[in-house]
Amino acid sequence: MLKFVFALLPALACAGCLQGDGNERINGPVNVAAGQPAADASTVNGSIKVAPGAAVLAAGTVNGSISLGEGASASQLGTVNGSIALGEQARVAGDVSTVNGDIKLARGADVTGSLRNVNGLFTIDAAHVGGDIKTVAGNIHVGTDSRIDGGIRIEHSTGMTVTIGEKIPVIVIAPGAVVAGPLKFDREVKLYVSDRATIGEVIGATPVMFSGDQPPTET
Repeated sequence: MLKFVFALLPALACAGCLQGDGNERINGPVNVAAGQPAADASTVNGSIKVAPGAAVLAAGTVNGSISLGEGASASQLGTVNGSIALGEQARVAGDVSTVNGDIKLARGADVTGSLRNVNGLFTIDAAHVGGDIKTVAGNIHVGTDSRIDGGIRIEHSTGMTVTIGEKIPVIVIAPGAVVAGPLKFDREVKLYVSDRATIGEVIGATPVMFSGDQPPTET
């Protein structure tokens, strides 16, 4: 589910031989300024911040958040414990993935690939996802004027140790949002769909339709 993150871990573990040079280090944050040549950015314990208008290739960390500033771009983003945020008009050519953390796309952001996590909130604010959204226990809010081309999938845990408890994922599809692909649920969810949204086939859940700007229950 999170192939990029886990494939990246051996490279991060070997970062010690680089002694923390440039945009690759073990401990501490990585800051990518606008105007730098696009390159990979990685750390083990620390955040990665890509400045507005800057570009990176693959950006990954183990313990830390990742943020793309307004108009910034990346080839793919991944972390294990941390959130990922895309600013307005930010672009990611591949996947965006975390294990434990939120993923947020601001207005006009575009992800050509898919969004992945195990636990955490997805917030899509008038943004576009070319692939799907996949999670185990995360909540999903597809905001007004957002578009998800590949659909939504809520999975059972597949061998990973995930503390879910009694938490039931909540999915909200807001007015004017489009989820073009199927919405498939392998476990119980609460699915709220605006009567002004457009969605694909629903498998494994019964949508609760709502009018107005918000669903009828607290989410």
